[in-house]
Amino acid sequence: MLELLEVSKRFPGTVAVDQISFRARPGEVTGYLGPNGSGKSTTMKMITGLIEPTSGTILFDGLPVRRNRVASKQRMGYVPEEPHLYGHLSAWEYLVMVSQLRDLPAREAARRIDGLLRLLSLDGDRHTPISSYSKGMRQKVLLSAALVHNPDLILLDEPFSGLDVGTALVLRDLIRELASRGKVVLFSLHALDTVERVCSHVVILHRGRIVADDSIGRLRSLMALPTLESIFAQLAVEQDTAAISRQIADLILS
Repeated sequence: MLELLEVSKRFPGTVAVDQISFRARPGEVTGYLGPNGSGKSTTMKMITGLIEPTSGTILFDGLPVRRNRVASKQRMGYVPEEPHLYGHLSAWEYLVMVSQLRDLPAREAARRIDGLLRLLSLDGDRHTPISSYSKGMRQKVLLSAALVHNPDLILLDEPFSGLDVGTALVLRDLIRELASRGKVVLFSLHALDTVERVCSHVVILHRGRIVADDSIGRLRSLMALPTLESIFAQLAVEQDTAAISRQIADLILS
């Protein structure tokens, strides 16, 4: 289980994440939602150790992740919001490098990499430099790198970015499949209809603080609202979106 206890992150002049506490459990997909700038990506980076919390504790299976960063990272798979890859490497070379960093035996690594490239339709470009890949192809490489070492904790920050419809459907089903096999999955996405199909539990952030932490079904019942989109709009959107839309239309059509 992943557990955050009173975790905060302060930058000069701003509080990005403000004393958040929640759990992501094995066997379920936890949706981590919020408007741009609410602290979602900052939270993901703190979990992975890319940035340090200002205060609070992050536990995985009851142990602080900062106590042994190397061991913790071996158990994590992370798809960041921005695809930072080594463009001079091919997909095969990049995934071999990732496998070596994760101490995956060479024969097992080759088997998994071969399968991932084939199943994600990258087989024909396995030896082509990543610099020539489309955004969707790069996203597939990131996904492969996050999964190749069979992590226990899977962190997905906007993982559908750039994917074609077919691959997006595969990924949607894969996320549910991995959770059903006991993985802990924390999943951030702006497409709320997809979140509603994939996630069993959601945590909603607003201005760096948690405003909801429950199953989608219970939130619908408690708030008497029919969809996750309507719940999100009430809890985390401060604008009158319909009025703004009318004003923009009036502006450009006048």
